[in-house]
Amino acid sequence: MVLTKNEESRISGCLESLAWADEIIVVDDESTDKTVEICKAHKAKVLVRRMDIEGKHRNWAYAQAASPWVLSVDADEIVTPELKEEICRVLSEEPAENGFTIPRRNYIGNYWVRHGGWYPSPQLKLFRKDKFRYEEVAVHPRAFMDDPCGHLSSDLIHYSYRDIEDFLRKLNKQTTWEAGKWFAQGKPMRLGRFLWRTYDRFMRTYFGRKGYKDGSMGLVVAFFAGLYQFVSYLKYREIVLNKKEEK
Repeated sequence: MVLTKNEESRISGCLESLAWADEIIVVDDESTDKTVEICKAHKAKVLVRRMDIEGKHRNWAYAQAASPWVLSVDADEIVTPELKEEICRVLSEEPAENGFTIPRRNYIGNYWVRHGGWYPSPQLKLFRKDKFRYEEVAVHPRAFMDDPCGHLSSDLIHYSYRDIEDFLRKLNKQTTWEAGKWFAQGKPMRLGRFLWRTYDRFMRTYFGRKGYKDGSMGLVVAFFAGLYQFVSYLKYREIVLNKKEEK
């Protein structure tokens, strides 16, 4: 299962790494480039659905699978040969687990970020579709699954960001969603709390999770981790002030 939106530059590598699967379903968010054409050339089943709420979108996508087991892969992820072999072996044994986490190698450009909490960064990617669901929120939805949960050891490659510009662009988009979510939930937000969270995220990423071992890239990752908190707060305050002015 792959979700796409204007991924013509990356989708081929993802689909080639999934060629062994019984069924490849691509749920496309109304791409305007050649994504759909490329997916069809790879014999994938393409379904078009406009993204509304991420968690809701993913839950709908997983329900379309014919198999009881779903491997959820994003367009910027690559299944390694080792992971493919491990998945095939585990599923052939008819496991008692309802799902499995998979470790991810996260990249910024061509740099594999090994520290700062970015590796192994296990994600619940392989699961029985009737035992799994996402929280239906727009940003950073939580995954819920009935126990038991297993853990695979082979890596999934994740090209998280093309470069620093891409990192900043996604941070800008995600902080907007985060601020909107807080406002919709009516959560009380205080400046002091977010100054602390900005500091805390930087310190935990850079020192607690040894991000400094990644050199200058580790500093970037830690700085952006803190910046995410502060920018989300500023956007939240902007929403609050705009709503007051409307009244």
